[in-house]
Amino acid sequence: MTTPILQAATRILVALMLVFSFYVLLRGHNEPGGGFIGGLIGAAAFALLTASHGVAVARQALKMDPVNVTGLGVGVALLASLIPLGLGAAPFSGLWATLGTAEIPVSTVLLFDLGVWLVVVGAVLTLVFALEETLDDDRDGEGD
Repeated sequence: MTTPILQAATRILVALMLVFSFYVLLRGHNEPGGGFIGGLIGAAAFALLTASHGVAVARQALKMDPVNVTGLGVGVALLASLIPLGLGAAPFSGLWATLGTAEIPVSTVLLFDLGVWLVVVGAVLTLVFALEETLDDDRDGEGD
């Protein structure tokens, strides 16, 4: 059972948690943090949304099936290993480039961390959604 207070607070908390999740992801290769802990924070935001509004709302907010998010993350991490290989370096070598006129530094390390973030969010939410749907079925009397 959720309350209107929890539902109202969740709208603000989920946004703050997702922003913090991306902050932790982006600072991870220079300081503590990175894809794994950032992904856990992001997944916790969606788990809070699931607890307060239900699985359907959380799935709609995620925009993708969490299994597909996991697969996308594995693909992004694999791409991070293949880019250096294509340029004659060892797989998973850290390569840096700059984007745009602002010269924003990006690296294959950040790309790999993004892949890890997606894998963690997808894997955790696959479990959370499955557990919540099982609990909903048990509450409705349709479970075992």
